[in-house]
Amino acid sequence: MTNAPLMPKATAVWLVENTALSFDQVAEFCKLHPLEVKAIADGDAAQGIKGLDPILTGQLSREEIEKGEADSDYRLHLSDPKVRLPEAKRKKGPRYTPVSRRQDRPNAILWLIRNHPELKDAQIMRLVGTTKSTIQAIRDRTHWNASNLTPMDPVTLGLCSQIDLDLEVQRAAKERPGEIEADHGPTLLPAAATTAEAEDEVEAAESKSGELDVETVLAKLKQLGGKGEKRGDDEG
Repeated sequence: MTNAPLMPKATAVWLVENTALSFDQVAEFCKLHPLEVKAIADGDAAQGIKGLDPILTGQLSREEIEKGEADSDYRLHLSDPKVRLPEAKRKKGPRYTPVSRRQDRPNAILWLIRNHPELKDAQIMRLVGTTKSTIQAIRDRTHWNASNLTPMDPVTLGLCSQIDLDLEVQRAAKERPGEIEADHGPTLLPAAATTAEAEDEVEAAESKSGELDVETVLAKLKQLGGKGEKRGDDEG
């Protein structure tokens, strides 16, 4: 059995005082260390704790104790409760932030607003455990300490984990993919585009003169070769 009885130390005290069970059997049933059970028997631990009869509380039967006393290798089984209580549901709320870290939340909010503008207020609230009014005040720079705020990574501050932050960013990217585009800066034109541009200029020169101007062609080809070398340097 993986479940421990109610008040395991008090139950262990009663079993040590009123049964012939071994220390290992009592420790296994009460989910305690055998040395701790031995200390209870020697009077070095659990002093002042009144023993709790597991038979009266319906956690152990007399027959189960007798089986254990007859066989030291037998492991006691916790009796099934007559009344099953439903498990208490945990209420969802804002993330708890330690008192020592609460003064860092505005800095973390400012960092999230600047570095991840795609995040919604609800996502920021989940990450750092704040309120929507605080987020809005920091956005509008109406926060009482706005002049002294410094953007700081909430992961570094210990307000959230990197896994939680990445999850919220990915979720925001899926919800609003069109608004999240990385700025890769200026890019080089493909070779086909630059070659076509040079050919168009050569054809224009031919149409004006009626014949092929060798010097014009050489100049354009040299210019095209310079662009290719420059592009190779940039790629390197």
